[in-house]
Amino acid sequence: MSTLPSPYLQLEGVGKRFGAFTALHDVQLQIQRGEFVCFLGPSGCGKTTLLRIIAGLEQHGSGRIVQAGTDISSLPPAERDYGIVFQSYALFPNLSIADNVAYGLVNRRQPRAAVAARVNELLTLVGLPGSGGKYPAQMSGGQQQRVALARALATSPGLLLLDEPLSALDAIVRVRLRNEIRALQRQLGVTTIMVTHDQEEAMSVADRIVVMNQGVIEQVGTPLQVYREPATPFVADFVGKASRLQAVAESDGWLRAGALRLPCPAGQGQGLAPGAPVALYLRPEDRIVDHFEADHPGACQGTVRRIEFSGSNCLAEMAVDGLPDQPVQLQFSLNQMDEFGVREGAALRFALRTDRLRVFAAGAAA
Repeated sequence: MSTLPSPYLQLEGVGKRFGAFTALHDVQLQIQRGEFVCFLGPSGCGKTTLLRIIAGLEQHGSGRIVQAGTDISSLPPAERDYGIVFQSYALFPNLSIADNVAYGLVNRRQPRAAVAARVNELLTLVGLPGSGGKYPAQMSGGQQQRVALARALATSPGLLLLDEPLSALDAIVRVRLRNEIRALQRQLGVTTIMVTHDQEEAMSVADRIVVMNQGVIEQVGTPLQVYREPATPFVADFVGKASRLQAVAESDGWLRAGALRLPCPAGQGQGLAPGAPVALYLRPEDRIVDHFEADHPGACQGTVRRIEFSGSNCLAEMAVDGLPDQPVQLQFSLNQMDEFGVREGAALRFALRTDRLRVFAAGAAA
């Protein structure tokens, strides 16, 4: 019988308080060797505090941390096996790029020739060959962050920690560099944790996403799982866009939202008593505009109230007949906007993908 490998990093009941404020509560998490994991959540959710505790830069109040089978909970940062990249680059302005990258190697008293060879190798790896003689002030933000990444990788750490490394960069550079970081991580196979508040960033690079809110983990899963199958109302609201409808449970597995009667998807809504209030979440793309039967359970008609243009796609906010004061967002490509005549004030027939509904008891925290 096959067994899963032991986790490379294991957090067991990690907690942290700042006075009366609980920053982290009973965090349980396992990360496998070679995984790219993103800690995702709004500002103040505890994600950076958790990263700093893993690094030993912050002392946790409870629980323990095990890395590669060793309890590192009480080890100082210098004795832990990781490299770290900060949002602010944190390069030494008075040192050359080569000396910045070599900093950790020199501290380990490695031979000068070996250090120089390793620096050249790393600068080539991050796309900056021949830049060793420059200084940080002579480089762009994206280049400085590449240098910081090379420095973090210099000692071949078992764990790479990235604390919002891209948030200070402009949008185009940010997308390019996140793709480079992901490709580099795959090439090296280094276990990586990245903190971000940018859901698109997390979805594009992570093997798994740890969604955090108010010091607790709301959900851990692949990007597809977190997007398609949010475990809580908070995740459904925070990751991607979603329409939220107020409804009540009916008997025999049906739900009623306004005048709409919708089937409850299989595996959801167990234990809901008839009349119980529920919240329904639906992604904007989970709709059918053409080729659906007249008796489709999610068939609707409405009026386009507002259109939000976002490049290749648009979001149309619909006032749905029979759903007063509960607008629904539908997503269309630019071609579909023309094909279906989607414009402000236009009437539109469509069907909701009821199999994609996520159903939560109305009392669940959002």
